[in-house]
Amino acid sequence: MGNRYGLEIRTATAADAAGLAELMGAAGHPVPVHALAERLDAMRYGHGTALLALEWGPPSGIVALHWYPDLKQASPVAQVTMLLVGPEERRRGIGRQLLKAASQAARMAGCATLQLLAEADQPDLRAFCAATGFSEGAGCLVRPLRKKG
Repeated sequence: MGNRYGLEIRTATAADAAGLAELMGAAGHPVPVHALAERLDAMRYGHGTALLALEWGPPSGIVALHWYPDLKQASPVAQVTMLLVGPEERRRGIGRQLLKAASQAARMAGCATLQLLAEADQPDLRAFCAATGFSEGAGCLVRPLRKKG
């Protein structure tokens, strides 16, 4: 999907499951490698994607998003269900690049809105979202994907 300053962002596949399981486990989200591989394969054939950030070794971060029809608007809505950057890799623009790639994927799927669920006890994530254009919506953080004009 993209490469910037040694950072590659691409679709995650089942072959990436071992590295992703390690990243997720370090962040407090342990998932068995085989289960993660199956879920990544399932996402490739559904209404969503998982994008992986790689530098010079194991995965640095991941963003997972899904899109779905919404009865209140003509275009589908994309929802970020996971945005994770390794603790050692934070504050280097990786999260922004993942979010940019996710937004591009959502626009290509015809979505006009990007949602992100962030709990009140996640102040760092909420601050990051505010800095990247999200605002409070109905139970989630929301950002338009298309400029109004």
